[in-house]
Amino acid sequence: MSQLTLRFSVVEKNERGQEVELVRKALQFNPQTTVVDAGTALREKLTEIKSLGPPAQYGLFLADEDPKKGVWLDPGRSLEHYLLRDNDTLEYRRKMRLLKVRLQDKSLRSIMVDDSQIVANLMVLICMKIGITNHEEYSLARERKDEDQENQTPNNKSRTLGGTLTLRRKKGDDNEPMVDPKMATMRRNLHTEDGIPWVDHSKTLREQGIDETEILLLKQKYLYSYANVDARDPVQLNLLYEKAKEQILDGTHPVEIEKAITFAAYQVQIQFGDHKEDKHRPGMLADLKEFLPLSFMKTKNVEKRIFGEHKTLVGVSEIDAKYKYVKLARSLDTFGVHFFLVKEKQKGRAKLVPRLLGVTKDCVLRLDEKTKAILKTWPLTTVRRWAAAPNVFTLDFGDYQDQYYSVQTTEGEQISALIAGYIDIILKRRQRKERFGEDGNEEEVLEESYISPGRAIEIHGLPSSTRTAKPDSLAKPVVIRNPGAEKVVTGSHQAGQSITINNGMHNGGGFDPGAQYPEVHNLLSEPQRALVSTISAGQEAIDNAKSLLVDKAKLPPLGTDPASVRWKEAQWNTNQQAVQSQVSAMNAATAQMVTLTGQGERTDHNAVGAAVNTISTNLPDMAREVKMLAALMDDKGNEGDDLMGAARTLCGAFTDMLKAAEPQTNEPRQTLLSAASRVGEASYRVLYTIGEEEVVDRERQDLLLGLAKTVANNTAALVLKAKNVASKCEDQYTQNRVIGAATQCALATSQLVACAKVVAPTISDPLCQDQLIEAARDVAKSVEGCVSTCRDVCRDEVSLDELEKAASDVTKALNDLLNHVKDGGPDKIPDIMDQIMIASGDLIASHSSGDMVRQARILAQATAELIQAIKGEAESQSDSDLQKRLLSAAKALADATADMVEAAKQCASSPDNENSQQALKMAADKLRATTTEAVGTTIKRKMIKRLENSAKHAAATATQCIAASQGAGHHNTSHNSQDELMESCKAVADVIPKLVEGVKYSMQNPTSAMAQLNLINHAEKFLDPASRLTGSTKSALPTVDNQSAAIQLQNSAKQMENAVRELRTAITKAHNACGSLEMEASADLISSLESELEEFRVAANGFQLQPMPGETHETATVQLNKSSRVVSSTVAQLLTAASQGNKDITNRAARDTANALRDFTAAVRGVAATTQDRQAQHRVIGQAQVVMTTSAKLVLEAQRAMNNPTDPGKSQMLAVAGKDVSNALNGTMQCLPGQQEVEETISNINNLGNQINSNQFPVSGRPYGELQSQLSQAADRLNDATSEVVMAAPVPAELASSTRQFGQVLGDMMECSMDMAGQTSVHETKSHMVSTMMNVTSMSTTFLSSAKSVAADPTAPNAKNNLSTAARGVTEAINDLINVYTSAAPGQNECDSAIRAIQSSKHMLENPSQPISDSSYYECLDNVMEKSKALGDGMTGIANHAKKSEHAEFGVAVKEVSDAIVGLIEAASQATYLVGISDPTSIAGKRGLVDQSQFMRASQNIKTACGTLTNRNSSQQQILAAATVIAKHTSSLCNACRIASSKTNNPVAKRHFVQSAKDVANATAVLVKEIKKLDANYTEENRQTTANSTRPLIEAVDNLTQFASSPEFASVPAKISAGGREAQRPILDSGKQIISGSVAMIQSAKSLAVNPKDPPTWQALANSSKSVSDSIKKLVSSIRDKAPGQKECEDAIEKLTVYIRELDNASIGAMNQNLAPRRNKDIKQYSEQMNNSAVQISEKLIEIQENSKNEAERLGHSVTSFMSYFEPLVSNAIGTASNMTSSKQQVLVLDQTKSVVECAQQLL
Repeated sequence: MSQLTLRFSVVEKNERGQEVELVRKALQFNPQTTVVDAGTALREKLTEIKSLGPPAQYGLFLADEDPKKGVWLDPGRSLEHYLLRDNDTLEYRRKMRLLKVRLQDKSLRSIMVDDSQIVANLMVLICMKIGITNHEEYSLARERKDEDQENQTPNNKSRTLGGTLTLRRKKGDDNEPMVDPKMATMRRNLHTEDGIPWVDHSKTLREQGIDETEILLLKQKYLYSYANVDARDPVQLNLLYEKAKEQILDGTHPVEIEKAITFAAYQVQIQFGDHKEDKHRPGMLADLKEFLPLSFMKTKNVEKRIFGEHKTLVGVSEIDAKYKYVKLARSLDTFGVHFFLVKEKQKGRAKLVPRLLGVTKDCVLRLDEKTKAILKTWPLTTVRRWAAAPNVFTLDFGDYQDQYYSVQTTEGEQISALIAGYIDIILKRRQRKERFGEDGNEEEVLEESYISPGRAIEIHGLPSSTRTAKPDSLAKPVVIRNPGAEKVVTGSHQAGQSITINNGMHNGGGFDPGAQYPEVHNLLSEPQRALVSTISAGQEAIDNAKSLLVDKAKLPPLGTDPASVRWKEAQWNTNQQAVQSQVSAMNAATAQMVTLTGQGERTDHNAVGAAVNTISTNLPDMAREVKMLAALMDDKGNEGDDLMGAARTLCGAFTDMLKAAEPQTNEPRQTLLSAASRVGEASYRVLYTIGEEEVVDRERQDLLLGLAKTVANNTAALVLKAKNVASKCEDQYTQNRVIGAATQCALATSQLVACAKVVAPTISDPLCQDQLIEAARDVAKSVEGCVSTCRDVCRDEVSLDELEKAASDVTKALNDLLNHVKDGGPDKIPDIMDQIMIASGDLIASHSSGDMVRQARILAQATAELIQAIKGEAESQSDSDLQKRLLSAAKALADATADMVEAAKQCASSPDNENSQQALKMAADKLRATTTEAVGTTIKRKMIKRLENSAKHAAATATQCIAASQGAGHHNTSHNSQDELMESCKAVADVIPKLVEGVKYSMQNPTSAMAQLNLINHAEKFLDPASRLTGSTKSALPTVDNQSAAIQLQNSAKQMENAVRELRTAITKAHNACGSLEMEASADLISSLESELEEFRVAANGFQLQPMPGETHETATVQLNKSSRVVSSTVAQLLTAASQGNKDITNRAARDTANALRDFTAAVRGVAATTQDRQAQHRVIGQAQVVMTTSAKLVLEAQRAMNNPTDPGKSQMLAVAGKDVSNALNGTMQCLPGQQEVEETISNINNLGNQINSNQFPVSGRPYGELQSQLSQAADRLNDATSEVVMAAPVPAELASSTRQFGQVLGDMMECSMDMAGQTSVHETKSHMVSTMMNVTSMSTTFLSSAKSVAADPTAPNAKNNLSTAARGVTEAINDLINVYTSAAPGQNECDSAIRAIQSSKHMLENPSQPISDSSYYECLDNVMEKSKALGDGMTGIANHAKKSEHAEFGVAVKEVSDAIVGLIEAASQATYLVGISDPTSIAGKRGLVDQSQFMRASQNIKTACGTLTNRNSSQQQILAAATVIAKHTSSLCNACRIASSKTNNPVAKRHFVQSAKDVANATAVLVKEIKKLDANYTEENRQTTANSTRPLIEAVDNLTQFASSPEFASVPAKISAGGREAQRPILDSGKQIISGSVAMIQSAKSLAVNPKDPPTWQALANSSKSVSDSIKKLVSSIRDKAPGQKECEDAIEKLTVYIRELDNASIGAMNQNLAPRRNKDIKQYSEQMNNSAVQISEKLIEIQENSKNEAERLGHSVTSFMSYFEPLVSNAIGTASNMTSSKQQVLVLDQTKSVVECAQQLL
């Protein structure tokens, strides 16, 4: 490459300060040479010049004709970067120059600065030299030479900036805008900041034409942290004082006379010192203008008052007086405000008027231009955007204000820069890693605990919402200076290093005198500080546990019936298991702390924190369970105080343990090991006291401790041998190496012994075993290291041999210890048997001799293990007969194995001989049979035993996962993921007691098939909620911002996941072993439940039947309803499975039915125990006994059907038995309060129906007109009674009376109707009357049945909506009847019917907490718009037809209005519900296996359509429409069944869904076929055939709906929060106004139909029509305004913009290779959490896609959940990148993360 020739001119200043050229040189360079290398080469050639300064002060300068355009060459760039050519000239000159700066106090400072640096970099140096720490708030301004009096005040005679330093523009500058003289005068008087010529921070001084002679002004451009300036920062305090004094005196800040005098007194104290009577008298202050604002100069006796105030300040030092002056100034409303004079438009006037605009650190102000009074305040947080044009400045406040705020000003750019600067400072302060409180935030305080000299100062940043500052503990940010006399000792910021600061300032300025003493700051690493915080929280948790252990729990009053006894047993078992689990986890955590803290500088403090978290989250829970156990012990007659004392001792041991584990503690290592040993002793005492300790366990613990002691003794011997080796070493260094290695062995062994003592009481727990194994591994590693070191440094073979022998002794002792730990594992016989069965099966199926021999080898090895296991089991047996049988089985197995091995040898020697292959197969088959015979008798019990152990372990890990989840709640940044996590925890917590109870019952009854199947059932029920919990933990992990809590949660979730996997395997094997007994066990269970019910009856007779804790009549009623539905569902499954002859599925269904009946029995007991009515108790218990009897018969029939699969009558017998169970269940439900009354009313209505059908109508002889009037009144009363029943249905006590009232009113109405029908002689009319009466009774029966369902379970899906639908049906039936029976004036009946229909829809708006249709949000909006149009047409029709007296058309129009109003209210109600659940504060629902509401609605619609088909009066068009409805809904049901069968893991439910779908599809096909025949030939015969075909369909749909209504398949409904209800209010109000307005409108129309010429009526119609129209507009507007998900999407987009900016900044840092590494986690943890976040984002995408397209009401929740993972994704991505070594990898990770964020932003 060609060389580049450059000429260099060396420029220096001479003695007179003139720049002269000393020499000129020409040098050649490679163009790629860097500037710094070129400068070095030049210096080497300048040896003749001796006066050059240090090289660092010089640089190369590329000069230009315009001095402003000269460029300093960057030392890191190459020469070719500047496009230099041959013979170009560069100047070699000093970069350092003098900068003159004038401060606020008029003093002048000269500072040497680097001329090549931009001003932003210089500000750091300038402020540091002066003593200012917050350099980002300061800037430089240019001082103008042509300043005249216009910018000076009477108090400012020197040529400096006056007032608030408003500067003039250049005179005669054509580029500047014209200045309004009036506005200019106002600016001077108001001291605004318009036009200050700030120096540009992005340019150098040279580029701005600032030479060394020019003086710049140092001004505080941003008044952000002035609130924190105090006496400990005298430099800034003095600057702030001078600024405040100047602004108060010139009137920038208006003050009252009292404050002006106080300010003057402070100033006098500062300038003249303490008050002296002989000196400080009126007349002394020669020029009052220097002490008072001009406005108070002529105030009477003002100087005397100043000296009077001055007298009170005796003893106040100068610095304290300045602090008080500044403090008082800060209290002024206008202090800290930047003023700008602008023009704004006044309301109602076109002329612009002057106004003051103010900007502060936290808000924008609008002020009075005369008084500076604040007129309006806009916090900066509400400013969404702002824009500056040449003459206009505009603020956009987003949702906080409807309109923009625009003003006319030429200083828009300056205002914009000021606001942006403040926001930039705020963001920078927030992003600081080491955050000791926000500067300038007066509401956020620092709590500083001064302990004593030599102790650390502990500082906590406290949010203002959680704590308030104590006056005596306020700490100001300390500014460390070295004025020369004081010595400052500094050091590197490493973990554990101390910095001593001798603070020599005197007491003043309001700070603690403790600051005078030397302070020691322990500079801990971030993980260490986090551990200190975690330990502190742990100590608080221990204190909380101690406070809980003061008193025992109070047991509720219980009876002596089986359920009460079982409750106590369940409480004991559950709490005992929980304590065992918690103690095990805490012991494992303690052992982990021992091993982790022994690693010195390699200690993983986050892992230690996770162990501490385990203790702190478990201990309070353990205390609560101990309280209950102690109470139960007292109840049993044992001493509960011993348990309470043992628990308190354990708390004390943990206190000592956490103290010893603090980082940088001065305590020796042995203190922690001793504390750990005490934890082990205390935990043993707790477990022993609750009876969790068995003799076998104690023996195992003793042996474990003995083995650990053996390891310690052998290690001690090894250490002695190592010391002997050390004595043979030649030098001190090698001796030290050996001694160090031996010491490490001793330390590792002491750790092992301490761990053994800790985990010995809970050694059966896998976690404890893992910790002991880890400690043993450390010992083995240290022993190996010791031997290796000794071999390296010593050549004495005798000593080395002795050392190795000692090491082998240690290794042997370790192996013995580890083998003992593993011996407590699960029984291996089932696994070996599985291996034998698989290998023998493979051998028998094989056709290759090689494969057969290979499998034979596996078989031989497995059988050898099995023989040893059987012998070991025989040795442990005390029963000699059993021992002999086991040994005999082992011998038979050995013989069979020998035969198989011999056959394998023959096969191997003759691989092609078929006879030898066959012989080997026969031998393998014999071995298989012998194995089954040997262990077959015990395998079932072994499988159950394994299931028991797996269940206990799963329950323990679930307990730990719940504790970790609760502990993580304080650190979870996402409320959604935490709420989901806690719901999952609650679901698991609900099933743990049953699982534990099942384990205990199985252990107590090892031969009971019922106990075994009970355990299997409870274990299966545990699986689903446990799996959901592990999924929820994965969702929550990325949003947990505390590393220790996250590690604890992650570890506990992994352990639980593994435990659940093992449990699932154990369930499968246990079920295979016990499944054949399910039918018999189910029958036994039902029989025992019958006996239990009888004991309940006896207890009730003796007044001993007490409610269970927390049980109320309402909860018991709901539980009975739910359990009844579950029984119905399981019975349906049993009938289907038995009919199909599938034995396995039938057995499972029988077991599910029996278990459902157990829950049903508990619910029956709850209902009986919570009622005081003796008859009601006997009735419900007696009816439940009928349920048990019929259920036992059903199980018997199912068993008979399995035994006789070809019996043709089995289906009939099963159906009858199933019907009996359903009737018995219905009878039980009728025993509930309100149910009996409803049933009686339904019975009375059915009697009325029978009477109507008989056509025997009594005739009273009353006039027909009178009967018509009475009928109309009865119809209105019945409509009101219907509404009352709807309102009372959720309250059973109120339902009884409202139902009776409904029945009575209906009876009166039917009496009138039958009387009128009896007086009618026309057959057709009479037939029509009978039809309408039957319709009313039919709809009333349906309505009351729906009311029964709501009363039984108000929260059941769609129950209230079915009730509303049925109520509307009653209203419509009433209207039909009235239309047939009455002949009123034209339009009257139609109007009355419309009013009744509208009023019947009112209850839909009462409490819309459930969906009433399938409509989505936008479909609701479309429906409202459509119905609004129909309503408008109908209203127009009413007016037109009334005017023309077109009565028939008038009636049609009224009906259209009525239908439109009802449809509109229905859509509004659904929209209201959707708005409520879409509110961010509401809890989103969770989908179940099926949408039960959909099934209910489909069933209702199918039944209604079938009713149309059976109605003789239905037209052909109606029949076809009904057929369409049936086809639509049956298709949706079949599709739902298909999806449900694919999702469920329950094989019984899967099969039943498929069969139900087939039944519905087949019945639909038959019905459609008949409808087609009817359509082709509409005859009575075909109609009747079609009607008959509806029955199988209705039956199939009912069966499916009943099965799908099981709570097992139910969704979790959404919960509408208070905020959601508030969001609903506008829509509800509009809907209610529509109802009231439309009723008034139709009443007016009713009058017009009779008298169309009445003007007042027309006016009333117009008014009510306008009211309805306005209400509809308001409704539409309200629905549109509440569009769900929009706000969440907008907020999310803004957040993502911030994240993109963070990633961009990090990428810039990575590209510049200065991305600071984040050390609070290691790279593995960062990358794991980044991946977790990415996985969760990916999973949430599908939900967002579905909800955005179909379920807008869920979109907000989905987006919120989606967004919660971006903050951890971005922060962990930056953390991951920051710990990478390659900048390319860093940029790659950051860019990929940015792509994800940008794609998410586009999606939203």
